[in-house]
Amino acid sequence: MNHVGMYVRKEESSYWREWLRENGSRLLLFARQQTRRPEDAEDVLQEALVKLARKVEERSFVGGQKAWMPFLYTQIRREAIDLGRRNDRRKRREDIVVEDRALQDGPDEDWFECAGYDDERRVLLEAALKGLPGKFSEVILMKIWGGQTFAEIGDILEISMNTVASRYRYGIDALKKKLSGARFRGDL
Repeated sequence: MNHVGMYVRKEESSYWREWLRENGSRLLLFARQQTRRPEDAEDVLQEALVKLARKVEERSFVGGQKAWMPFLYTQIRREAIDLGRRNDRRKRREDIVVEDRALQDGPDEDWFECAGYDDERRVLLEAALKGLPGKFSEVILMKIWGGQTFAEIGDILEISMNTVASRYRYGIDALKKKLSGARFRGDL
């Protein structure tokens, strides 16, 4: 009986690995747009995946595998909001304690610093997306890189499908304007 349990666990583990290989980059890209730093994006994604895995293991997850992506998009968004609030509260506490202004004026961290930092096109796109209002960038990411329909995005964000479509349209227009200079220079 013990060997059967180990076989089932091994089979489940390889299934999760395959699913993550297929969807992990989309989820990480979405998490990067929701957080302030790349490290935070990885943490937020991990927290969301752990919550999903626990729910699946406890058999309390409703909707089957098709509902995993919408659940994770929603969970990443919530985790990022919670992390941002925690960081803001911590920063306020630190600002009160630290009276020396020079210590507070350290260099800003690069949001898009990662292993593939020389990929100029990716950097330009991520910077342009980060510069859009969040309500536009999250819809664009879920639609283009996440492969979600407007209806699915509406369910995830708890807004109407028409609102999703208009945010997508306005976001794409704003993205085109932001990237027009790069296109003119031949960077894209």
